[in-house]
Amino acid sequence: MTTLSVPQTAPVLALDAGQTGIRAELRAGGAVVASQEFDGVLTDRPVIPQLARAAVEALSGVEPGDRPSVLAVGSSGLTDDMRAEELLQLTREAGIGHVRLAHDSITSYLGALGNVTGVVTAAGTGVVTLAVGTRDVARVDGWGHLLGDAGSGFWIGRAALDAVMRAHDGRGPQTALTPLALEEFPDLEAAYMVLQADEHKVSRIASWGRTVAELAKTDEVCREISARAGRELACSALAGLSRVGEDQRPDPALSTVGKVFSSPWIADAFREAVLARHSQARIVPAHGTALDGAALLPTVAPEDALATHIRTA
Repeated sequence: MTTLSVPQTAPVLALDAGQTGIRAELRAGGAVVASQEFDGVLTDRPVIPQLARAAVEALSGVEPGDRPSVLAVGSSGLTDDMRAEELLQLTREAGIGHVRLAHDSITSYLGALGNVTGVVTAAGTGVVTLAVGTRDVARVDGWGHLLGDAGSGFWIGRAALDAVMRAHDGRGPQTALTPLALEEFPDLEAAYMVLQADEHKVSRIASWGRTVAELAKTDEVCREISARAGRELACSALAGLSRVGEDQRPDPALSTVGKVFSSPWIADAFREAVLARHSQARIVPAHGTALDGAALLPTVAPEDALATHIRTA
């Protein structure tokens, strides 16, 4: 199938699908016409039907004549066998005629830097880094909470609860996290069973990332967790630059997106680790969000480096 770019002002339903939530926006003429939020993607279940349900529901209150024909989605949990054709088939009755589907690393990149070379690390419940060179594109991490996502909200939340259990056992220092953990888990020794039985365990554990950020100012354990997270995120960004040859530039461009970086302790540790390797690196504020990046998917031209990473139907 020939991939055609679509003008940025054309109507589009954009979805940013993460493990904590799915954000949907109907955009026309470059403006947001309507927006909705839905429950997050459960990556241990088929992802495409979940995306389709969100898209159809987002369009349910829109008059048929006002519905866009283009659906653009950035999602976590995508694997190579997940096809845009399936998403098109499941949304066709809602008026969708064209689909652009990409991993959320692609949409985070587009939203943050645009279609230029550099690296973007997106850290929320999970984390993924995307690096783009003049010819190559490399994804770093984003391997899920069981095998990766180093420095993510889940990673931080798990480290927080690990610190609580270490303090409980006498294997680690006391922490201000413990009283808060006892509010949620009165029997700490049963906490692991409670979490194992919770189908939303990933987002539940990740929610402790906010607690770590709030306590980092006064709690040494939380400060250390935050610093470790920042260094892990920088490690991924630096690896990405190396893989696409951007580490040979004197001033590579880096950007970060996601709520994890709202912690000054994490942001500072990230910056320190990056500048220790590339003293002239440009760490630039994100121009937009992953949802903005999703809306830009239809504008990517076939000759662009990112085009081969966007599934079309």
